Amino acid sequence: MGSSGRWGAPRWNRLKSYNFPDRYVRHASDIARIDPFPMDPTADQQWRLVPGLADSAGVSFESVNFPGRYLRHANYALRLDPNDNTSTFRADATFHRTAGLADGAWASFRSHNFPDRYVRHSGYVLRVDQLGPGSAPAVRQDATFQVTY
Repeated sequence: MGSSGRWGAPRWNRLKSYNFPDRYVRHASDIARIDPFPMDPTADQQWRLVPGLADSAGVSFESVNFPGRYLRHANYALRLDPNDNTSTFRADATFHRTAGLADGAWASFRSHNFPDRYVRHSGYVLRVDQLGPGSAPAVRQDATFQVTY
């Protein structure tokens, strides 16, 4: 998922919102949200997609401008927190990439330790919410992202 940089591509990714395509996942005051690009500082929306801290088949999102800090859920809200290397943190910071719930060519991210919950935005803030086949189309769109540069 990350780039080797071999052909000049960056060593980080961005996550574009499906239903707000001018907005990207970023951290601001340690809260994960989607905001319009460009934003200041730009690095707030750059992520290293690394093997999941709790399960290497999953993915964890490490901040580029705050190395060692990861997106994790706490009380279902996504935050940027330092890795304290506890099993709870590792599980909270691990997600499983699936085909996008609104568009299979995009991506959705299922919580490792709450497998019925997916990362989605609500009021531009990211959280993990229960989603299933019966979820409204708008909610499925809120949980769909493009992994890009």
